Amino acid sequence: MDPALEQRLADLESRLAHHERMAEEMSEVIFAQGQTIDRLTAQLKRMRDRVEAAEYAIASPQDDRPPPHY
Repeated sequence: MDPALEQRLADLESRLAHHERMAEEMSEVIFAQGQTIDRLTAQLKRMRDRVEAAEYAIASPQDDRPPPHY
């Protein structure tokens, strides 16, 4: 086989290996980001529920009436 062709083939194989490794690393990063997003979404929902519960506990039917001096 021609040495130039062998070198070209070796370069292509090296590039392919590099791209495969990068794709695997990016897949791992995307997976970790998905887990973080899921965790933050659940945390946000819990916080929203707590705020709504606190607002409900603070609000009372008397809040809708005018003050006694009217």
